[in-house]
Amino acid sequence: MSNLSCAIVGLPNVGKSTLFNALTRKQIPMENYPFCTIDPNIGIVNVVDKRLDALSQMSKSQKIIYATVSFVDVAGLVKGAAQGEGLGNQFLSHIRETDAIAQVVRCFVDPDIIHVAGKVDPLQDIEIISLELILADLQMAENSLSRMEKQAKGKKELLPTIEFLKKAVHHLNQNLPMRSLALTPEEEQIAKVYPFLTRKKMLYICNVGENDLPSMDNPYVQAVREYAKKEGGRVVPICAKIEQEISNLDEKDAQEFLHSLGLEESGLNRLIKETFSVLDLITFITTGEIETRAWTITKGTLAPQAAGKIHSDIEKGFIRAEVVSFDDIMKYKGRVGAKEAGKTRSEGKEYVVKDGDVILFYHN
Repeated sequence: MSNLSCAIVGLPNVGKSTLFNALTRKQIPMENYPFCTIDPNIGIVNVVDKRLDALSQMSKSQKIIYATVSFVDVAGLVKGAAQGEGLGNQFLSHIRETDAIAQVVRCFVDPDIIHVAGKVDPLQDIEIISLELILADLQMAENSLSRMEKQAKGKKELLPTIEFLKKAVHHLNQNLPMRSLALTPEEEQIAKVYPFLTRKKMLYICNVGENDLPSMDNPYVQAVREYAKKEGGRVVPICAKIEQEISNLDEKDAQEFLHSLGLEESGLNRLIKETFSVLDLITFITTGEIETRAWTITKGTLAPQAAGKIHSDIEKGFIRAEVVSFDDIMKYKGRVGAKEAGKTRSEGKEYVVKDGDVILFYHN
C-alpha cells in the first residue's frame, strides 16, 4: 500500500494535462523510489501533512517522510477505446493497475478551447467514459465466463464463479458499473480475482474557470455532485489553470497567491487528501531524531499489522504498542510529557490503529 496509485482520465481538452503537469511539478525525486519502474506519465506526490512538520520540529528529526500517492496520466481515452480506438487497450491496462480513478470533467465555458462534443456537458462526458469502462469490463467478464464454462464439466467447485460471472455480465449489459452491484461475501471474494475497472473507487474532478473562484461552484459542478451522490462517488472542484500557476511558485508566494484568491489550500492538496480518503486510508506516525514518518494503512488495521508496515520482524515479535494521540503529544511537548500526564496508552494485539496515532512499537 506504500505506493498507492490513482489514474487520471478524461476526454481531450478538459484540462487533464494542465492538471497533471501541475501535479508532477510537486513530485518527489524519483531516486527515492527504487522499487517502481516509472513511465514518464507517472507522478509521485507527497500527501502534505502539517502534523509531521510539527512533530519533526519537536523531535529535531533529520528528515520528514510523508505518505505518497502516484498519479498516472492515462492518455488516449476517446469514444470507442474499449474497441481499441485511440490508445484503447493500452490505456485500459494502465487503469487496471491503479487503486482508484479520478475523472477530469470540464465545468467551464471558453470559446477558445474547443470541446470534443461541440458543447460543454460534464454529464455526457462522464457517460462516455463510464460506458468505455463498462464495455471493457463486459468484454473481460464474457471472455472469462466462456473459458470457465468450458472448464466446468464435472467441476462443481467452479459453479459459484460461473454464477458470479453471469450476474456480472447481466449487470454490465444494463450499462451499470460493477460498483453498483450488490454482492454476497462469497461473491466479494470471487470478484477480487477479476480486475474490474468499474469496481474501482471513482473521483470526479470538476475543472472550473477562474471566474468561479473562490466558491468553485456553478450549475455544471452541481450537476456532477448530483450524479456522484447517486453512485457514492466523490467530487473535487479544481481550477487547473490556477493550479498550474501555483505550481510554479515557492511555498510562501503560493500561500499568498491562494489567499489573494480567497482560497485556504491548493486544489491539488485537496485532491491528494480526497484520493487518500476515498480508498479508506489513514496514516499513523513514528517520530524521533532520525526521521518523522507517516505510514499508510487501511482503516481498521490492527496494531501488529501496522507494525509490519515498518518491518515484518516487528510484526512477528510484537509485544505491545505505546500509543499517544497527535494532539496530546503536542500539548504535553513530547512523549515523556504525555506519559507524565497519563496520556500514553499501552495497547495490545487487538488495538485498531487510528489516524494520527503516534506509535512506539515494542517487540522481541
